[in-house]
Parts: sequence; structure tokens; C-alpha cells
Amino acid sequence: MKFKGILVSVSFLRVEGMALFPFILVKKKPCSRFLINHEQIHLRQQLELGLIVFYIWYFAEYLVRLVQHKNHYLAYLHISFEREAYHHQGDLNYLKNRRLWAFSSYLKNPKRL
Repeated sequence: MKFKGILVSVSFLRVEGMALFPFILVKKKPCSRFLINHEQIHLRQQLELGLIVFYIWYFAEYLVRLVQHKNHYLAYLHISFEREAYHHQGDLNYLKNRRLWAFSSYLKNPKRL
């Protein structure tokens, strides 16, 4: 899959970037190549699971992490999808060799970032 997403600037966005297939929403342009790569990893995750399953899983995992960490930001950082994206956002070639369902390896050791 070589889909890179459609980059859209949304000035009122509360975060720097967000993947909402097929779009990558960013607060401002230009933005970091690493931010774009991070969001492209999320687009790949969304394609693998399908949008509905992805968002249900993402929200359910967020709730589990919120119970574990009792902190919104820590819960967000420990979601397997985010762990994969943060871990590889600096590797601009990551998506070329990424294996299917790679995020699943980040379900292990959920307390470690």
C-alpha cells in the first residue's frame, strides 16, 4: 500500500495532527515530516483494520489505559496504535517494510513506552 493521505490544514484543530482516513488533518502548514509520517502510520492501521474496527479498538484501548494509568495523556501514549506510530515516526522508510498488524506487538508490555 502506497497511499499517503490527503493533507488538510485545519486551524481550529486542538492537536498538531490527526489521521481521519483518507485525510491527514494538521493544525498548520508547513508541518514536520515526522508528524506526517506518524499520521501515515495511523492511516495504514486504519486500512488494515477497517475504519469502524480501528476506532472502536482505539477507544476501547484508550479506556483500558485510562483505568491503568489514571491520566488522559499517559493513557493516550500507551495505546498500541500510538506506541507504534511514535516509535517509528522518525523512520521515513518504515511504511515500506512494515508488516501487517505491526501495532499488535505494542500490546505487550503496555506500561513501557
